[in-house]
Amino acid sequence: MKNKKAIIATIIVILAIGVIGAGNVITKKQSEEKAKQALIEFIGLINDKNYEAMYEKVVSMNMSKEDFINRNKNIYEGIDSSDIKIEIQKIEKQEGNYQIDYHEKMYTAGGEVDFSNTVIIEKENKEYKLKWSSRFIFPDLEENQKVRISKIKAKRGDILDRNDVKLATDGNILSAGIVPGKLGENKEETIIKIAELTGVSAEYINQQLNASWVKEDTFVPVKKISATNTTLKESLLQMPGILINQEAGRVYSLGKEAGHIIGYVQAINAEELEANEGKGYNTTSKIGKSGLEKAYEERLRGIDGTEIYIIDENGNRMKEIIKQDKRDGKDVKLTIDSSLQTKIYEQMKEDKGLFVAMQPKTGELLALVSTPTFDSNDFVVGMTNKQWETLNNDESKPLYNRFVQKYCPGSTFKPVTGAIGLTTGKISANEDYNYTGTSWKKDNSWGNYQITTLTAYSGAKNLLNGIIHSDNIYFAQSALKIGAKTLAENLDKIGFNENIEFPLNLAKSQYANQNGKQIEGETKLADTGYGQGSVLVNPIHMASIYSAFANQGNMLKPYLEYADGKTEILKSEAFTAEAANTIKESLIQVVESPQGTANDMKISGITIAGKTGTAELKTSSEDKKSGTLGWFDCFTDDLLLVGMVENQQNNQDGGSHYLIKKIRTFYDR
Repeated sequence: MKNKKAIIATIIVILAIGVIGAGNVITKKQSEEKAKQALIEFIGLINDKNYEAMYEKVVSMNMSKEDFINRNKNIYEGIDSSDIKIEIQKIEKQEGNYQIDYHEKMYTAGGEVDFSNTVIIEKENKEYKLKWSSRFIFPDLEENQKVRISKIKAKRGDILDRNDVKLATDGNILSAGIVPGKLGENKEETIIKIAELTGVSAEYINQQLNASWVKEDTFVPVKKISATNTTLKESLLQMPGILINQEAGRVYSLGKEAGHIIGYVQAINAEELEANEGKGYNTTSKIGKSGLEKAYEERLRGIDGTEIYIIDENGNRMKEIIKQDKRDGKDVKLTIDSSLQTKIYEQMKEDKGLFVAMQPKTGELLALVSTPTFDSNDFVVGMTNKQWETLNNDESKPLYNRFVQKYCPGSTFKPVTGAIGLTTGKISANEDYNYTGTSWKKDNSWGNYQITTLTAYSGAKNLLNGIIHSDNIYFAQSALKIGAKTLAENLDKIGFNENIEFPLNLAKSQYANQNGKQIEGETKLADTGYGQGSVLVNPIHMASIYSAFANQGNMLKPYLEYADGKTEILKSEAFTAEAANTIKESLIQVVESPQGTANDMKISGITIAGKTGTAELKTSSEDKKSGTLGWFDCFTDDLLLVGMVENQQNNQDGGSHYLIKKIRTFYDR
């Protein structure tokens, strides 16, 4: 009996020891996890740049909180560190503490740095903390050493026109500032005048002047200005205390004239920095924000040469951490002709409208103008809130790039309907539709709906006269003969409902609203025939369509990057050669014939094919608010133009003829 009790007691003791042992195993694992978690959380605080919280997570040491914060902040932010990640390799207990071996990766201004390191985690006041030293930042960094970064500035590539004129280049801008000791006796009055000239508030200027680092002879920057803004420069220099220095900056020679094409660069923001992680950007980088500066960012941008290294207390270089060689950006040469671009802008700068100028035998885009516009230089030097609000809230929409949008083309679409009808054999050029008057409807099933045209004319109601007189009725009937299915299929064939490859995002042309590929109802089909209905066309796409009339039915691909006159077909045999030539000859008569709607475009010695157009934007017959668009599309052997001007309903000349007066000057080059 005693033996049995002894055996039971022994078993209980063994079980108790086992339980205690198991408890020790669990405690050890938990402790290891807490030690690991302490390191992981500390890395997270570095990424968050929360240096005060970091200090609370380290074991007591002989460094003050202020010195700890400054050392970490100066090094991590000085090298532009981000996205620090660690991978724990091993953890082992040593004399009550934990030693963790880990591998660290860190993105810096010089690229990605990776290294292996070791840290001791101690338990202090029931909390696991790091035994920190400078070696935690970099394994080779001693307490009396510093981390230095040196940069060699890379050049951003130039954007050039076809004749190597620099449209965007790295140059000099001006920095206007104040030397406080030279403001004179009327200091407050002078500051108010400087504020009025620069658009910067007097409050802001005073804040800058009252900064702790400012002395009587300090240059205090107030406003960056474009080097071309000589008027502002001269006005500022009349003010006492003003000093103007030069500094590096992006310069745009056609700031307003080509603002919507070229765009601008500005300082990178946090979202862009995150989106471009690993590509060599840092918090001081500039990045393309709009236009071709944005579209060609990868090619244009330069990557600064960067070296991060450790020096000792005497300035001697001790250890290289990372080195990245400088890489200059590449130039981009455009097909744009600066002189034509400027000429068109000068003609259109007071209007809301657009122009597309193309070489009709190659597809090279010679000019792209959208007005009103903005000056790219203003974005580089920086705008005040008031300047930005004025620009952004302007009802004429200067920030709106019109040549990438889509619009109702009006009668400039009629040649497209005619070309599709001839190509498909649905209409004949010589067929006479035999109607009279200026209004028509198919039958009583249309109710009160009628197609109206501007003027009656004698002669056959055929294709030639339909184009010469811009006859809505003729093209409405032609659309009905073609049929909705055939018309839609052939519009798709020439690029409707399709993205055109282009460095700037072009709106897709359309002929239907709801499902995109079905023209609904006879009246809508009839309206489509003369460019109303739901037809919306991108003007660059329209230039490509019109190029088919100059190239035996082949639509040329519009392009912006110079390629020494190469020609690329966008849509082969968009129309038959016979159809294209018939339309071309009819368009010539629009200008040549005394009865042609564009006879005022006739220039002695030049053969011009053209088509006028007025697009009604009314939503109903009662709509008196919506305006009209005036169009004129034309081409010769070496210049094709698509032009549009908005709100021409009250213009006695009509929008097309208003444009023609301007366009005539472009052919006199």
